[in-house]
Amino acid sequence: MANTDTIRVGFIGAGGIVLLRHIPGLKKIDGVTLASVCNRSRASSEKIAREHGIETIYDDWRELVNAGDTDAVFVGTWPYLHCPATLAALAAGKHVFTQARMAMNASEARKMLAAARRNPHLVTQICPAPHTLAVDRTVRRLIAEGYLGDLLAIEICDGGAFIDRDAPLHWRNDESLSGMNIMTMGMLYETILKWVGPATRITALASTFVKARRVDDGSLRATTIPDHLVVLGELACGAQLTLQTSSVMGHGWSGVTAYGSEATLRYKLFDDKLYAARRGDQGDDPFKPIDIPAAEFGRWRAEEEFVSAIRGQEQVSHINFVDGVRYMEFSEAVHRSLREQRTVAVPFQ
Repeated sequence: MANTDTIRVGFIGAGGIVLLRHIPGLKKIDGVTLASVCNRSRASSEKIAREHGIETIYDDWRELVNAGDTDAVFVGTWPYLHCPATLAALAAGKHVFTQARMAMNASEARKMLAAARRNPHLVTQICPAPHTLAVDRTVRRLIAEGYLGDLLAIEICDGGAFIDRDAPLHWRNDESLSGMNIMTMGMLYETILKWVGPATRITALASTFVKARRVDDGSLRATTIPDHLVVLGELACGAQLTLQTSSVMGHGWSGVTAYGSEATLRYKLFDDKLYAARRGDQGDDPFKPIDIPAAEFGRWRAEEEFVSAIRGQEQVSHINFVDGVRYMEFSEAVHRSLREQRTVAVPFQ
């Protein structure tokens, strides 16, 4: 195994979040070297290498994975490559951090988990959803302490944008690139897993309001992923779930509401404030801020956690492959419910 005092990182795909979060986060950590990159084109790889001091460029991601200049691989591509790149990196003895969503479907996710378990000396991690990091610990504590009483229902929604019929085809609209992932569904369910645990069965309904979008050459291509989704479910904890994600709900609510027999918690996604209303609270707005202790306040530290896990200083919690499989099983159950127009067990049967 490589000397963990110095960790050499290679990037397969270096767009959006890699440039926004991962590279800046890794640069802050002592002993981490940005060793190599393989982006979608040679030109983009050269630009990224020049701007961020990356020494080696590869034209084929397989060369990067098998090269001796890299200890850990960041898979920053769209979901279609997450499974093959992860399997190859683990086979080559490299630690793996993969971008969310974990895979195209549950089968791929299970293969990735099996490979990780065959290589317990290697660290594997999935990029966490940042939506609720600030309040996760506090919410879990309040629920465990019985602040809500009996948890009866939980609603989670991500909306707010008006329909845009003229936007070009995005990779998230293309099932060949995104798989069975639908908009922010997986990230929302990741929050449910963290707060209250898994679903046991679901029923889904979806609409695709924009049937086709233009691609680079100006032609139209059918959109194969819905732009509005509602999932109703039952949770293992006994509560009911309503999950909604949409790109057509102008001025819609984006947040989580947990309803208990004695109190209700409410949180707006990406906020750092949590609100609650107790039984008997009155007024036009009965919700009041909940104190979040400094020791519980969460922040983005995915890169730090990954490197610390490689160095044996902590274990991955945000987010490991086990939870990744769980949200991919949920995603595939939703896909099956839509296709077969029925209620589906989670994991699906």
